[in-house]
Amino acid sequence: MQKTIFVVDDNDTNLSVAKEILKEQYRVLTLPSAAKMFSLIGKVTPDLILLDIEMPEMDGFEALNHLKENPLYSNIPVMFLTGILDPAIKEQGFHLGAVDFIIKPFSGDVLLNLLKNYFDGEN
Repeated sequence: MQKTIFVVDDNDTNLSVAKEILKEQYRVLTLPSAAKMFSLIGKVTPDLILLDIEMPEMDGFEALNHLKENPLYSNIPVMFLTGILDPAIKEQGFHLGAVDFIIKPFSGDVLLNLLKNYFDGEN
């Protein structure tokens, strides 16, 4: 059975590129905001969330905090999507519970290999 991945990013181009890269191997749901993610997550539980850090209204760190506070969603792994290369940002993300960071713009091979390695490591 295909794993379900939420891609949460306020940039339409990033959403469409990620979906195009992942659609052959995963069930991909693209969401333009954390609020949309929280409205869907009660109906569909993803196997992994690719979450942009810099978004209006609720940024990725705040969204991850909300996920971790809810026992229903706290075990969903989150990989941050970001163009920020600051080590302090990565440290903060890992401290909050992110499992990895994917630097934007991302290549298809890098994204697919990161996800494959992550899911292979679960078994």
